Amino acid sequence: MTDASQTISDRIQQKLEDLTRAERQLALSILENYPASGLGPLTALAKDANVSVPTVARMVQKLGYKGYPDFQAELRDELRAKATGPIAKHETWAEAAPSGHILNRFTDAVIDNIRHTLGHIDPQAFDEACKMIANPDKHLYIVGGRITHTLAEYLFLHMQVIRPNLTHVQSTSNTWPHYLLNAGEGDVFVIFDVRRYENNMMKLAKMAHARGARIVLFTDQWRSPIHQLADITFSSRIVVPSAWDSAATTLLLVETLISAVQGLDWGGTKERMEELEEMFDRTKLFRKFT
Repeated sequence: MTDASQTISDRIQQKLEDLTRAERQLALSILENYPASGLGPLTALAKDANVSVPTVARMVQKLGYKGYPDFQAELRDELRAKATGPIAKHETWAEAAPSGHILNRFTDAVIDNIRHTLGHIDPQAFDEACKMIANPDKHLYIVGGRITHTLAEYLFLHMQVIRPNLTHVQSTSNTWPHYLLNAGEGDVFVIFDVRRYENNMMKLAKMAHARGARIVLFTDQWRSPIHQLADITFSSRIVVPSAWDSAATTLLLVETLISAVQGLDWGGTKERMEELEEMFDRTKLFRKFT
């Protein structure tokens, strides 16, 4: 019996850890082109995922369906429900552009990503991550990869204002031993790692974990292998109509985290902000309108 409040995509993601290697390969193939990948014949789905027909049948049953026809029927019901939802009823987001314009199609995808991601966020886990990151008694390390280093830099810039005792770990892996040398029990590593998961990032996570550090991971819906070491993992949906994955949902989580962390010790944060503003005034970094 399946839960009508969940999408097929939701159920697949919840079952990922219980699937065999071939079934997981199939699941990731379905999610890659969801929902179109599940609308064709069973044989076509198996061929696209490079798995056997029995693998498709077994995985569908693990998701709670009697067979592939039941799986497809629910997928079509899901698509019909979506077509009558509030997003579809809104003719366009950019009113001057046709509904099929990239401005509107991209926005629809991002909003859908946000909705699905927030539906799987555990508020207690989020609050715990904020407390870990806010604790000035533990050193905070922030690191991103080839693309996600921009998110890491964004978080680091704000954390510099909010709290002391933190380090932005540069993406160049040959410098990591120098950072890890000072990492100790209970220190916190915030790691950004999305597909195509970087081998060096996994090495860093293993070394940090071995030193007793705690890990908060920001990743995608398929989850970086680092999640096996992480204390808390936030998985964001990232697929949009583009050759590039979207960082919009991850950035939403990061900005929400920044807001929550600054509020945990607003008195201390306010003092640091005021001191920083005095420095800005002395250096005349910003133009004053008086």
